[in-house]
Amino acid sequence: MALLRAAAAALRRRARVAALPAISPFPHTHGQTSSPSPSPGPVSNPAARRHLITLSRRGPCLRPPSASAAASSHYIDRILLPSSFSHPLSTSSRDKDTDRDKEESIPPLPPASWVERLLPEAARPYAMLARLDKPIGTWLLAWPCMWSITIAAMPGKLPDLKMLALFGCGAVLLRGAGCTVNDLLDRDIDNKVERTKSRPFASGALTPSQGVAFLGAQLLLGLGILLQLNNFSRVLGASSLLLVFSYPLMKRFTFWPQAYLGLTFNWGALLGWAAIRGSLDPAIILPLYTAGICWTLVYDTIYAHQDKEDDLKVGVKSTALRFGDSTKQWISAFGAASIGSLALSGYNAELAWPYYPLLTAAAAHLAWQISTVDLSDRADCNRKFVSNKWFGALVSSGILLGRLAS
Repeated sequence: MALLRAAAAALRRRARVAALPAISPFPHTHGQTSSPSPSPGPVSNPAARRHLITLSRRGPCLRPPSASAAASSHYIDRILLPSSFSHPLSTSSRDKDTDRDKEESIPPLPPASWVERLLPEAARPYAMLARLDKPIGTWLLAWPCMWSITIAAMPGKLPDLKMLALFGCGAVLLRGAGCTVNDLLDRDIDNKVERTKSRPFASGALTPSQGVAFLGAQLLLGLGILLQLNNFSRVLGASSLLLVFSYPLMKRFTFWPQAYLGLTFNWGALLGWAAIRGSLDPAIILPLYTAGICWTLVYDTIYAHQDKEDDLKVGVKSTALRFGDSTKQWISAFGAASIGSLALSGYNAELAWPYYPLLTAAAAHLAWQISTVDLSDRADCNRKFVSNKWFGALVSSGILLGRLAS
């Protein structure tokens, strides 16, 4: 910049001696013809020379200077050397461009959930701990219960609405209790995983003692629901707590924690039938339970692919790591087993024909998930995982129509 100003000063001195056209790099416009003029002499500074050449090439875009020396001085000060001039490769320009690129690359924040919008601040960590802001887990836990209660209804009759409501509330409470246990045991792992570091224990929003108290409250409410069932169902329901409390530990010991989750999340397939009939019918319920376990292996393996890099770092296991590049072949086999088991259960329960078209639609949905999921894209894995609520809804609708038409 100092060299450019020195060059400009030399030009001003020459302008006082010679007329401005002798130094102007611009041809006169407005119909006048420019004539050759003596050269102002070479400019010794290369940077100044390059700048003048650049401006001469842009000449038609700029207003030509007047013929007076005073105007020449104003022209040199204001145009050749503006006070805000910065070199196109200057550090400040590059920094601004880099900052702008970083701002554009930052993804927008997700919209606030209803928990953040509506609940008081003190209640939000507990709602987040129970995953009330992410109801997909409750749907996945509730659907096997709904399947079982509906298939246990008498032919041509609607399912017991009171039982559906009780099991729906129970799904919210049991899912919240399971998440609380999971986060209590995994709090030292969650703060090392990108997706889970904002959970209440990992972030410090809640202490473990507060979590234990919250767990006790959820289990107490769940007990109130369980006591409204028959004695056989009470024993069967209480036995599921062993699975609920031990599931979070499985990822430390086996590559198949998703199978153990299937045993836990589909316990309602056993419990719903028992609550209506007071016993179990293995020919109907065991295929239904097996279908749920295989379905869980599909959706939770897709879900586990979100965390596979972090799981490797912290040393926990999953079917996503076990299957690796063969994941789609594995979950295709589990999907086929799930659909086959659902067909067998419906056949043994003597469901009418409307069940099978909807089961076919559910199979198509499952095939779409498996064939289109991008297992290297966390967002797409999450979208496919969440879409499983529609698979459950299709199967439940098929069972309902099949029972009403039977």
